[in-house]
Amino acid sequence: MQRRPISSPRLLAAVVLALALGACDTQAPDEDSLSTQGAALVDPCSTNQSFQIGAGLYDITGPAAEVGMMGYGMVGQKTAGIHQRLRSRAFVISSPCNGKRAVFVSADLGQVFQGVRQQVVEKLRATYGNLYTDENVLLSATHTHSGPGGHSHYALYNLTVLGYDKQGFDAIVDGIYQSIVRAHNNLAPGSIRVASGDLLDASINRSPEAYLRNPATERAQYAHDTDKRMTLLRLQADDGRELGLINWFAVHATSMGNDNLLISGDNKGYASYLFEKLKGTNYTAQSTFVAAFAQSNEGDVTPNIYGGTNGGGANDFESVELSARKQFNLAKTLYDTASTRLTGGVDFRHAYVAMDAVQVAPGYTDGLWRTTCEAAIGDSMLAGAEDGPGYGHEGSTCESIQDVWSIFNCTLFTTPCQGEKPIALEMGTMQPYPWTPEALPLQVVRLGNVALVALPFEPTTMAGRRVRKQVLAQLSSLGVDQVLIAGLSNAYAGYLATREEYAKQDYEGASTHFGPWTLAAVQQEVDKLAIAMRTGATVAPGPTPRDLRNNQTTVQTGVVYDDKPLTASFGGLVTDARASYLRGETVSVKFWGGHPKNNLRRQGSFLQVQLKSGTSWVTVANDWDWETKYRWQRYDCVPTYGCSHVTTEWKIPANATPGIYRIRHDGDWKSGWDGLIRAYSGTSREFTVN
Repeated sequence: MQRRPISSPRLLAAVVLALALGACDTQAPDEDSLSTQGAALVDPCSTNQSFQIGAGLYDITGPAAEVGMMGYGMVGQKTAGIHQRLRSRAFVISSPCNGKRAVFVSADLGQVFQGVRQQVVEKLRATYGNLYTDENVLLSATHTHSGPGGHSHYALYNLTVLGYDKQGFDAIVDGIYQSIVRAHNNLAPGSIRVASGDLLDASINRSPEAYLRNPATERAQYAHDTDKRMTLLRLQADDGRELGLINWFAVHATSMGNDNLLISGDNKGYASYLFEKLKGTNYTAQSTFVAAFAQSNEGDVTPNIYGGTNGGGANDFESVELSARKQFNLAKTLYDTASTRLTGGVDFRHAYVAMDAVQVAPGYTDGLWRTTCEAAIGDSMLAGAEDGPGYGHEGSTCESIQDVWSIFNCTLFTTPCQGEKPIALEMGTMQPYPWTPEALPLQVVRLGNVALVALPFEPTTMAGRRVRKQVLAQLSSLGVDQVLIAGLSNAYAGYLATREEYAKQDYEGASTHFGPWTLAAVQQEVDKLAIAMRTGATVAPGPTPRDLRNNQTTVQTGVVYDDKPLTASFGGLVTDARASYLRGETVSVKFWGGHPKNNLRRQGSFLQVQLKSGTSWVTVANDWDWETKYRWQRYDCVPTYGCSHVTTEWKIPANATPGIYRIRHDGDWKSGWDGLIRAYSGTSREFTVN
């Protein structure tokens, strides 16, 4: 995540700017337990190619007005409408040969915060007992920076959003849960085919100098300084129905910049929409085709190959379309040509790790016993990343002090444990609770010959490569031949940089919370999970993470009441459509409206573009379609100051059917007299499209 600064004292700067980002025993581990030697158990699923597969889709769009967005850390960047709705895309995959199943969810979110996962699993347990647990449920975020924030239970991630937003949190938890329920109910016998290919022109490394700190011999093993590989799973029922796809490609969802105010899934969300539109997805149906463009080790990877000055690309919507279509095009090729069937069973291992107190064995470090630290962020986090600069400059490090600020911090605040990092804020020592989580989930999920490593971080390119390589070494004897990183999964605690990149203290290193040996600790603990999977051993659950649902504060404002001029009505027209339009033109209609917080209209829409068919009206576009925009704006109608304008826009597609159209707006308004919320609707005049 990138941030922009505001001038203020040191602590306040760290808090307000940095702060919306982006178990191991304390005893030394037994080195014998970390050995890569040892035979794998006989696998009853070694030749299996048949699975039970279910896919589900549900709306997780939060408040479309006056809630700070999550990602860039801009206090003034608050939602003011919808370009595309956010979705949770869920898949349940079960192997009858061993009776095990796993859930994979890709959600259009900046992060899947720990509290979200806790309550999703809680709801699943209430419905299904022990069928779905922490062990086999993997929730991953696409990392869009254009969604509402306030859904963490940890202070750091809610600060620039101005606190916790329960309405948005509940929408996310329920939407993810509902998508999993649908996937569960849609289970059917089927097969999974896998394909991979390189996408060379959709990403660049935004911290190339830090990447070059990695050993030359290691870098020589790879052709590029970002991972160009896209891996796709095609899911198909035995009766021929196409159920969906999941693909993983590492790139930030930051094509939209920090000046955007419309909710958007960014490039990942739009790529999903393009594929789902191709396959005729019905977003309100219980069973429909689901296309997940999931996130991987994108920590130092930007989609803005042509630059940009506001954290996003040179032009928000064009940049989203450029990146999304490249991902879509390769995914379509892989989907259409996928022929290799996934072979093997489903398995999983999971543990919580006290990441601030890991004793790391010499085999994972520089040959010495090392330890992780209490969570802290560095000065360079305030500077932002290369495509979204903030306050100061990247590379502020105690290794090579460059300014008075660093001298001050390196002298008075940096701990030996944090190495080169000039500490801007130590979240782990805050009272009464840490400002970021310390008991974090690590997870390995096996789907046939493909293994997923779920990490609650944003791993850099090389960090992800190291984890993949070691897990592949552990699981290859089981037939696993591909290991993928599922980034931003199950919780969130900043970045994951290599030891060498950490020393450079660019944005990614400064945002690696637990010190220079964080990656080494993760490698050690993930190794334990992979070894347990290979040998059939169980894994201790680790320390129970905090449940802070009842310890939240906010200064977010609710809706007091909605108002309008005496001569107007809710849903009444402020500015009407013209009588006729040509394809390619934009229809814009403004209504007197209510606040969108009154009703999120999940699984619904704030606008409909309707085509006249005889005496009926047929909806041809909604507020989630690429060609529409729903905009909300507060309007001070003296003397009440409670009015809202809603503007609906439809850019007429080049292939639009000629005919008679209208635009309908649906909303809800809150009475100042009785506090009740009432629905309303309004329509534009009829207009022709030629």
